[in-house]
Amino acid sequence: ALQHWGPEGMQGTLQGMQSQTWQWFQRNRPININHYANKKSAAESMLDIALLMANASQLKAVMEQGPSFSFYIPLIILISLSLTLQVMVGVLLIFLVKYDLNNPAKHGKLNFLNNLATGLVFIIVVVNIFITAFGVQKPVAESASRQ
Repeated sequence: ALQHWGPEGMQGTLQGMQSQTWQWFQRNRPININHYANKKSAAESMLDIALLMANASQLKAVMEQGPSFSFYIPLIILISLSLTLQVMVGVLLIFLVKYDLNNPAKHGKLNFLNNLATGLVFIIVVVNIFITAFGVQKPVAESASRQ
């Protein structure tokens, strides 16, 4: 059976599809605080891992340049501090994910741990600004330096 689509029918169908799509995104149900917090912590952990890898690469580059590099000791100290703080934040995020946010008895402890993690992340950012300011350069390959 063929259906006849008039201008009103097609418009109504498009509006219905848009309404269904919007409802799928909106999901008229209360937000699950634990699910939200776990997703947020997972995203923070992924960023922490990316920075951890970048710092490990910077540490390798500084060590390859050796003690003759003018900022060798400060960079080794700063990168090591950053790596240590990142591991601490990673462990802290693991503890934050395990707690039930719906339990009011845990709110004080969770708030403290969350503030501690935020403070440590701020310190990590500042330390990494100094690492960038001192400038980690990869050593020039020996074949390139002979030419």
